[in-house]
Amino acid sequence: MQDFAQAFGLAFGLVFAADPDLLEIILLSLRVSLTAVLIACIVGLPVGTLVAMGRFRGRTAVIIVMNALMGLPPVVVGLLIYLLLSNAGPLGWLRLLYTPEAMIVAQAVLIAPIVAALSREVIEQFHNEYAEQFRSLSVPRHTAAGALLWDARYSLLTVALAGFGRAVAEVGAVIIVGGNIDHLTRVMTTAIALETSKGDLALALALGIVLLTIALSVNAAVMALRLTAARYAYA
Repeated sequence: MQDFAQAFGLAFGLVFAADPDLLEIILLSLRVSLTAVLIACIVGLPVGTLVAMGRFRGRTAVIIVMNALMGLPPVVVGLLIYLLLSNAGPLGWLRLLYTPEAMIVAQAVLIAPIVAALSREVIEQFHNEYAEQFRSLSVPRHTAAGALLWDARYSLLTVALAGFGRAVAEVGAVIIVGGNIDHLTRVMTTAIALETSKGDLALALALGIVLLTIALSVNAAVMALRLTAARYAYA
């Protein structure tokens, strides 16, 4: 029990002292995850909007596939990205394996289906509400899509935050394509796994505290955005 309390004390000491190694790992984690979320939104939001507004044969099958892809196993995604980026793979000439860029690609592939599927649900609700009005005014589809995206901006921000929460807590894919290299590709989740296996509980707990704080902050932001969206809807 004494060792456990001492580990927590050292962990909080590292956090409050802004330990350089700790900050380096945290900043890299945030850079990788935020970039992956941006890429996932650039890809996922248009796809979700097109499926939400479209009426075409096989639409139900597309929605089923989109929802199924939300549960992609991270290690499988990591393996596929590894095969693509390895020297023998089709994208090996880019030499991205074991770099932060490879980790960004893996996280973006994981969360793009989440962004697409959730944004499809959000946009479809708004589209069903305004579809008749758009038709009566002969609003072009691209204009209607822009209006729906703007009207659903608070809900879509919660989708992006959900994607970020998924990305920043991911470990399986990033450790495969990133290699957990010190001062290069070591992020919070991979560092926690490594330091725990080494018995360095102080650094692992410090990173865990930061990760939990980020998770709580994301959930608080989602709740605040939902309340803002509700007030906006009834205004």
